Amino acid sequence: MRIDNLQYANWSPKIFQQMREGGLNAVHVTIAYHENFRETVLNIEQWNQWFERHSDLIMMGRTASDVDEARQTGRTAIFFGLQNPSPIEDDIGLVDILHTLGVRFMQLTYNNQSLLSTGCYESTDTGITRMGKQVIREMNRVGLVIDMSHSADRSTIEASDISERPIAITHANPFEWSPSLRNKKSDVIRAVTENGGMLGFSIYPHHLKDKSDCTLTSFCEMIARTADEYGIAHLGIGSDLCQDHPDSVVEWMRMGRWTREIDYGEGSASLSGFPAMPDWFNDNRDFGNLESGLRDVGMNGEEVDAIMGGNWYRFYAEYFVPVNPG
Repeated sequence: MRIDNLQYANWSPKIFQQMREGGLNAVHVTIAYHENFRETVLNIEQWNQWFERHSDLIMMGRTASDVDEARQTGRTAIFFGLQNPSPIEDDIGLVDILHTLGVRFMQLTYNNQSLLSTGCYESTDTGITRMGKQVIREMNRVGLVIDMSHSADRSTIEASDISERPIAITHANPFEWSPSLRNKKSDVIRAVTENGGMLGFSIYPHHLKDKSDCTLTSFCEMIARTADEYGIAHLGIGSDLCQDHPDSVVEWMRMGRWTREIDYGEGSASLSGFPAMPDWFNDNRDFGNLESGLRDVGMNGEEVDAIMGGNWYRFYAEYFVPVNPG
C-alpha cells in the first residue's frame, strides 16, 4: 500500500496517470490555501469533473474503505484537505458542511495568525484561540482531522492536548535534522505522537537537509532515526509535491490576499519560486525509490509498509468518521 498524505500539484491526466504508475493507492490533496467557502466549493466542483472524466484513474475518497476499493479497481483514491481554516470563514457550522463535502484534513493556520491558532512565521505564539478550541471540538465530533503542519510550536502542542482525537502534522520534518521554521522540534513531535497523532515526512526541498541536494540516504536515515525515537506507528509520507506549477502559484501560497509584498517566509530571497526537487523524487513514479531507500538503511518489509501507507490507512480508518456515526 502506498499513501501520500499531502500533494498540491497542477492536476492533469498526466499526473493522475503517474499516480497509477507509481502505485499510489491514495493521495491527500490540498483544495484550498486562502480560499473562502464559496471558492472552496468551486474547487470541489472542479475535482468532481476530474473524477467523472478520469474515472479509470482516480476516485473520491471519504473513508479507508475507499482506499481498499481504489486498490481493487486499479485507481487512486483522492482525499480533500485544507491548508488554512479560511474556508470556514468565521462560521463554525461550516466545519460539518465541509466534512460532508468530503474534506478530511484542515490546518488551523497557514504560516500566519488565524482565528484559530498561531502560524509558524509569527514572532509571538499565543496558542489556540477561543474560537480554535471550539472548532477543535467540532472537528473531533464530525471526523475532520486537525493538521498543524504550518503552525507554531505552542499552538501545535496545545492543539494536540486539547483535541480528544489524535491530530496530524501531514508534511514536515524534524527541526534537528533540517532547521526550518516549518519543521518541528522534538517536543512538538513528541506531543503529537504520544497522543496517537501522525507525522508525514516532507520532500519539499526547503524542508530538507541540503535542500535540493539532499540525498535519498540522508532522508531515509532521518526517517529511521525518527522511528526509533517516536515509534514507527506514528509516521508516514506527506511529500508536499507541487508538480508542474508556475512560480506564480508560490506567490498565492505564501501571500494569498493578506499582503501585497513578496513573502519569503523565513526572510530569504532564495525561497522565491519553486525549488528543484531532489533527483530521486521528481513525481509520483518515484515512490519506489523511497521504498528501496528505507530498506537500504535497515528497515524491514513490515516497517517499510507502515511508513509507505499502512500507518496512514489505519489513521484514516479510525479518525475520518464521526465520534458517534449514525
